[in-house]
Order: sequence, then structure tokens, then C-alpha cells
Amino acid sequence: MKSTTRTLLATVLVVGVTAGPGVLPALASAPPLAVSARPADPTVPALEAAIADLPTSGATAALVRVGGTEGVWRGSSGVHDLKTNRPADPAARFRAGSVTKVFTAAVALQLAAEDRLDLDRSARSYLPELIPASYQKVTVRQLLNHTHGIPAPDFPWDTVEEVYADRFRVYDPEDMVRSATAKKPEFAPGTRQHYLNIGYTIAGLLIERVTGDSYERQVARRVLKPLGLCDTYSPEADPRIVGPHNHGYQKMRLDDGTTGLRDVSVWGVTDGWAAGDIISTTADLERFTKALFEGRVVRGPLLREMFTLPKVKDVKTGAPAAYAVGLSMKKLGGREVWGKTGGRWGYNTAVAATRDGSRTLVYSVNSTDAKGQGMDEVARNLMVAAYGEPAS
Repeated sequence: MKSTTRTLLATVLVVGVTAGPGVLPALASAPPLAVSARPADPTVPALEAAIADLPTSGATAALVRVGGTEGVWRGSSGVHDLKTNRPADPAARFRAGSVTKVFTAAVALQLAAEDRLDLDRSARSYLPELIPASYQKVTVRQLLNHTHGIPAPDFPWDTVEEVYADRFRVYDPEDMVRSATAKKPEFAPGTRQHYLNIGYTIAGLLIERVTGDSYERQVARRVLKPLGLCDTYSPEADPRIVGPHNHGYQKMRLDDGTTGLRDVSVWGVTDGWAAGDIISTTADLERFTKALFEGRVVRGPLLREMFTLPKVKDVKTGAPAAYAVGLSMKKLGGREVWGKTGGRWGYNTAVAATRDGSRTLVYSVNSTDAKGQGMDEVARNLMVAAYGEPAS
């Protein structure tokens, strides 16, 4: 989609969106916990405990689905919003954040299977007018597994308060790529790993270039429609979550100088685009996860790309690479768990599964600091409850 088209669409959609509330009322007492499970699953008490007593200062709601042959459990807790204190809607839509990358990777791998996108070919060969010669050795695969060495683009804000004030700004993906590639590489391509959005921003542009179609339509045609994911969509420049959704809140400095919660449910996500803009439900993400792991989304040998970690180290920690194409891996309870987490203001999301699909987990947690340092406590407790403690 051209820059002018995106800007025009944003202008039309943002008109009439209000600035949103300031100080929110005090957190309500916890509504009843809604659960559904097969009694044989021994993890149910821990799962229930993980989302009990919401809302708290750290999270206002949680929606959870556990599936697979090891047991099935559904749970929801917390409130729809802090004004009415209605119970959270378990079928609500939410911002899935970087879980979007799994969809983008799946489309890219489908195109690779069709010989329309070559994982070993340079990204510059597809986008020569956009990617400079200083990044001519970066391959498509390196974009998708975060070993490209391209730094993040510059954004005109530093604090959450500044981002909130600028939440309706529309970012053009090509401009973000130009900002990033105007800088020096962080490292030689393929020698380190650094998890950033920019590789998937470029991947979205590659999908548009080789198909002659928009990124959003390609995701819909190749993934959403075939799987019947009727509640999943790319919002483009619309800052709203269309349809039923539980409100998201963020701790920040308020107008009177105190710290409190703002309703951040209405917030543009064009800075994420192909790396982080999708809106979905736990039911849709569970269906997508099962289909993906069963080989019904990416077919044949290319599916292995999603479960193959590059043999490099993380540029910051020096730990072995944890990200493959689209998915990441963590050892929990003594076994490999593959999946992806995501965070947008007011919403933390994850999809996860064992490689054989015997245990799947999808959650949405309305964290009040969804993009803060470290993992949200409710989200972490859900992971541990479903799979066990991480390897030391």
C-alpha cells in the first residue's frame, strides 16, 4: 500500500476519535472466575490461581485457553472495563502485538514454497530503491530470524506519556525502513541475533512487492480465510478495536502529575504493522496455533524454518539464539515450548505449544504495563502453570 493511501485512510478513520479518559476509578473487587475444564488435567488449580483475584494493580483481565491431548481448560477473569466493572468477556478481541510476526512469517514461507520469495536471496534484490548497498548482504531468512543486523528506526518519543500523546500518528513502513537503514549495521548479517520489529516491517514490504497486493489482503487470503479466523484482522490505520473487547489500561503520569491508569484501548498500531498490528481472539489464535503446528498453514519442509534456531548468540546477552522464523523457543518443565509473545499498550498476548501439539496455550492479559521490562506476572504464572518452570 502506498504511503499516500495509508495517510489518507488514517485521516478518515481517526476523525472523531476522542482523546480518552484521564483518571480512572479505583480497581474493582474481583468478579467471579469463569472456568471450564476436564477434571483430569492436574494443572487446573495452578491455572485458576494464575488468573484469580483480577483486577489487580498489574492486570485488569485475563482470557486463557489450554488445549491438546494433555487436557483442555478455558478461563477468564477480571473486568471488561473499570467504569462498569462488568466481568471480562471471554470472547473479546484484543491486540495481539508481536504474535503478528507468526502470521507474517507464515505468509513469507508460503511464498517461498511457491518460489516467489527466496529465503537465501538478498532483501535488497527485491527492494533496491529502499534498502541501501550497506545492507546488500542481508537475506530474507535473516530478516525473519532476527540475524540481519539492521537497527531499529527512530521514533519521536521516549516516554509512555509521549507515546500516548502521539498515539494517532500514522507511520509509513517505508519511512521506518529508511530511518533504520540510514544507520550503520549493528553487526554483520548472520553473525548475531537481535530481536527487533524492523526485519518484519521489511518482510511485509517484500510480501507486497512479490505479490503486487497489500500485506493485509495476503494475510487474509492465505491464513485468515482458509482457517475461518473470523475475529482476526489487521486494523491498518484504524486506532480502534472493532467489535467486543475488554478495555486495556496503562500506568502513566496523569494530567495532575500523579501516576494512575489511562484507558488505552484506542491507540494506533501502524508503528508495528507487519511486526505487531493484528487484532484477534483466544479462540482464533488457538485454531491458528493448532493448524500451524500440524503443518496446515506452512506445508512441507519449509515448516522446519519455524523450528530451527540459528546457531548464533544474542547480541545483548550472549545467550544462544532463541528466535527462529516467526517462533521462539523456551525450555519449560524440561521440554521445548515453541510460540510467540506480544505486547501492545494495555494488552499482553501469547501463543505456545509443544512441538507435537500435545499442550497448547493461548492467553490475553490486560497488563497495566504491557510493554514494561520483564514479563507480566500473570502471564508468567500462566506459562509456568501450563508447562512448568523454566530451565535454570
